[in-house]
Amino acid sequence: MNLKSLKIFCDIVARRSFSRAAEDNGISQSGASQVVGQLESRLGVQLIERSKRPLVPTQEGRVFFEGCRKLVARYDALEDEVRSLHEDVAGRVRVAAIYSVGLHQMSEYVQEFMARHPKANVRLEYLHPQRVREAIENDQADVGIISYPRSTRAVEAEAWREEPIVLVCGPQHPFAFRDEISLTELHGQRLVGFDPDLVIRHEIDRAIESAGAEPTVVMEFDNVETIKRAVEIDTGMALLPEPTVAREVASGSLVNLPLTGNPLARPLGIIRGRGKPQSPTVKRFVDLLRGHARDTVAVPRKRPPRTAAELAVVGTA
Repeated sequence: MNLKSLKIFCDIVARRSFSRAAEDNGISQSGASQVVGQLESRLGVQLIERSKRPLVPTQEGRVFFEGCRKLVARYDALEDEVRSLHEDVAGRVRVAAIYSVGLHQMSEYVQEFMARHPKANVRLEYLHPQRVREAIENDQADVGIISYPRSTRAVEAEAWREEPIVLVCGPQHPFAFRDEISLTELHGQRLVGFDPDLVIRHEIDRAIESAGAEPTVVMEFDNVETIKRAVEIDTGMALLPEPTVAREVASGSLVNLPLTGNPLARPLGIIRGRGKPQSPTVKRFVDLLRGHARDTVAVPRKRPPRTAAELAVVGTA
């Protein structure tokens, strides 16, 4: 039995697949199956239910997985720490982030980290919020970036930063010429919203209800990008974190209006596995993120040119 075999076993359980774990470790699927077979022979118990899809561990397999996962994590942290004593940071950081955290901004943080530590290896992956949590819980990621962070028995969360939520509409919408808007004015308006099972949808619904408004939700999606596309074709308006619409506002395909009276913000947080040893490389990456906690994305507030009739009304005001 060696550490490599334990890591392959952990990856099989976490990925719930022989083939995906084999690909992650650069071996064949039969090789991954042989590793489990050798472990089962040594322990005298069955570790994985092979008849079920996706694969699930047996009771003995779950106990063995939890122990092996801690052993592998501790060894990785120890190896990284020893390396850092005599050379530049050269460890690995696996980052899982929600799509809407900003592809450009997160890439900038990774590039900055790599410039400081060129021997480090950073893998950045964008996932659905629930998948980010699962990646941390299953040890498929070292650091997670998620909205509305909360700690659990398996995950430790810390606040990172907040993003103001703004009303977003198409450039031809009547509200596009406004400088600001209140949630009360959304009564009876058409909105494109997040899926009901997302936390951000619950928070937005609660704020709208508190303002006494009842808009009509015409479409629901689980990601910001699809919502933006729907707003661009005038399906309705949307309430979105301001940094997520920076590119569209700059190009003029969308208009953003700040909220008055009932300001909203989406909190972002950093999550990690509770009790899991952190390598020096992971610690340095988290420290870099903390240093950017107050970063803001400059979002220009372009307005469509006013018509002659509108300018005449302004002139007589």
